[in-house]
Amino acid sequence: MANSALLNQLENIPSPCFAVEESALERNLMLLKRIQEEANCTIICALKGFATWGTFPLVRQYLPGTTASSLHEAMLGQSRFGGQVHAYCPAYIPSTFSKMLELCQHLTFNTLSEWDRYKDQVAASSKKVSCAIRINPEYSEVETDLYNPCVPGSRLGVRAEDLGENLPEGIEGLHFHTLCESSAESLQRTLAHVEQKFGPLLHQAKWLNMGGGHWITGQGYNVELLISLIKGIKEKYDVDVILEPGSAVGWDAGVLISTVLDVFENQGQKTAMLDTSFSAHMPDTLEMPYKPRVRNELKGGKFSYKFGGMTCLAGDFMGDFSFDKALAAGDKIIFDDMIHYTMVKTTTFNGINLPSIGILRKDGSFDLLKEYGYDEYETRLS
Repeated sequence: MANSALLNQLENIPSPCFAVEESALERNLMLLKRIQEEANCTIICALKGFATWGTFPLVRQYLPGTTASSLHEAMLGQSRFGGQVHAYCPAYIPSTFSKMLELCQHLTFNTLSEWDRYKDQVAASSKKVSCAIRINPEYSEVETDLYNPCVPGSRLGVRAEDLGENLPEGIEGLHFHTLCESSAESLQRTLAHVEQKFGPLLHQAKWLNMGGGHWITGQGYNVELLISLIKGIKEKYDVDVILEPGSAVGWDAGVLISTVLDVFENQGQKTAMLDTSFSAHMPDTLEMPYKPRVRNELKGGKFSYKFGGMTCLAGDFMGDFSFDKALAAGDKIIFDDMIHYTMVKTTTFNGINLPSIGILRKDGSFDLLKEYGYDEYETRLS
């Protein structure tokens, strides 16, 4: 349905363009709402992974709020989403901390020294803000170090031996985030380490934030196990449980549409140059790295190409992709699953224009939300 509707609208969609598929987004949200209801937990949207605020009128029908990793994300959550605003920053900026207090209902601190620095300001606030410490259980199944917060010497979170046997006065919650597109089974094993190291502190806490990285809306995810794990933690420790996924909100909920600009061959290698960029528009494909799915690719097709991006970075290059017919300038290439994290990490490197943003509505119509131009490039510089 979504694929057919998208193909019907291709001529009306600018290129390159991120196109959110509303029906797929709502499918994810319905599952997240079901988990909240059955597990009696809170699931909020992590803006670092999904911040397409044009969809927030839909998202807030299912989720009660957002979580931020910076002042600007907190401002976006408050102004465009409403509801609860939670925040965790690796380090808060003194000049803007009072604004964070104003915007947020929950604040997580990365270190004990930082809590000591700000606790008087929190106590003096006329607004009640519930505070937590981020913990490091020293266990993660994330294999790529770039995404692993539990590597030796990590800057993220406090280890059990450094936290001690009692929560600091004024701290009501604990917060861990060690997952990355991970299974419920991975969470189960992680929780065993969290309980082993921080069990006594969990009995003292009012709430536990299990962070993001839960692959809840991915195919084959064990939703029933997740619900059981949340219920078990709530019952054992008498804590409220919070999850803050970003990927799970936008998982498989949209595409990046691009156009072939040129096709050539060099030493037997065929390359199709695109009007998008792996470096500037899809950086995770190079950082993880991973090969993105192309919706109109035919595995084992007799016409094989590498795709070249628009920047002058030599590594702005990805392949191989195969098709049942030869590519030519003007052909559309549709990269699947490009809404979570991809959109929030785009850059204007080389002066490359940012992709447009739009929504493919459930009725099959396309709503163009934003087009970019020179101003976005110029205003990032001075």
